[in-house]
Amino acid sequence: MVLMHGFFLLPANLTHGKKDTGDARAFSFLQILELMPSLSRPPSMLFVENVVGFETSDTHAKLIEILEKTNFVTQEFILSPLQFGIPYSRPRYFCLAKRKPSSFVNELFNSQLIQSPRPLFEHFGTLVNEDSSLQEDRHKLLQSCQPIEKFLEFKNHRSDVDVESAALMTGLSNDTPGTLKEDSDHGVDSSDQYYQYYVHPSLIERWGSAMDVVYPDSKRCCCFTKSYYRYVKGTGSLLATVQPIKRDKTSLKEQCLRYFTPREVANLHSFPEDFEFPEHISLKQRYALLGNSLSIAVVAPLLQYLFTEP
Repeated sequence: MVLMHGFFLLPANLTHGKKDTGDARAFSFLQILELMPSLSRPPSMLFVENVVGFETSDTHAKLIEILEKTNFVTQEFILSPLQFGIPYSRPRYFCLAKRKPSSFVNELFNSQLIQSPRPLFEHFGTLVNEDSSLQEDRHKLLQSCQPIEKFLEFKNHRSDVDVESAALMTGLSNDTPGTLKEDSDHGVDSSDQYYQYYVHPSLIERWGSAMDVVYPDSKRCCCFTKSYYRYVKGTGSLLATVQPIKRDKTSLKEQCLRYFTPREVANLHSFPEDFEFPEHISLKQRYALLGNSLSIAVVAPLLQYLFTEP
């Protein structure tokens, strides 16, 4: 959480899941809410980000109740990078709140839950895709996205790679991927850096049916979690480096699957090109940090909208 110049940022995953307010992870969030009415200098603006589902929770109801008591007006959003042309499915809940007499540039949306980015742009005269609602035609939404290849670090995919040999070179096990280069210096040649992201064939045999496989020309990939690269099931998409003519009739082993690199995950989060991790941060730590991160493509216009006065 961040409090700076009257602006309060509350990040995701403080409270979610079936336990709701009974979840220990919600305690700190609830305590902050309870303190809000007694603050001598409450924040003038509040920005809350959480997982989808939070909007139906008891904790959310408590948030709105306290914000109303402390003279805040709110506008809530559920948005995904897909709605901003980024081929990355990561829908998240956002609550924007301003303490009176401050107000939003478009008061029509006060106390509403909005699933389109249109209100963020129409005031500034910026064009936005008319089919940008999460509830609208998914095909049209995906067609407006850039292909994944524009976000890749390794763009020249080889079709002659012996993926079995490449995977074995990096010491990947049947359960958890690991690499010989993971904690080494960055002075390794490009082929070694490329090989370490291959998925071991034994993992494909075991979990292939549960893998989300995408291609350079795909227009979406799944959300990357903090366990990406440690596990292959349900942690994020895998990239096919060899594109078969008939995808549904070609085995996944032949498609040479690999993990997205940390730089590529950062690209899909819309991080700037000059962003880089300190050298002492291991590969697994980089994936974990990115999995807990925010989409700049979504958060930046939300913040611009929040800080803009009528």
